[in-house]
Amino acid sequence: MFTKLRKRKTKLDIEIESKLDELRDADQSQKYDPILVQLDKLYKMQELQNSNRVSADTWALIGANLLGIVIIITHEYTNPVTTKAMQFAIKPK
Repeated sequence: MFTKLRKRKTKLDIEIESKLDELRDADQSQKYDPILVQLDKLYKMQELQNSNRVSADTWALIGANLLGIVIIITHEYTNPVTTKAMQFAIKPK
């Protein structure tokens, strides 16, 4: 019924996959170490890229706050508060 949304592959994901393929094919330790260093850098870049995203909970909180503000402003516009406070003010002579 519910399917998991497929994440589009970014260029970074494709590059990580290619480095993993190279790592599988590399049998000599001379080729193995530089590939590991590059993979480590790519994973750090991917982690940095994912950490900059705003969570769904934060978006829900922002939306709820904006909705509350709109409701309050609409209510104040349609139902103004009438008071008799001006009658109690000191009148200038």
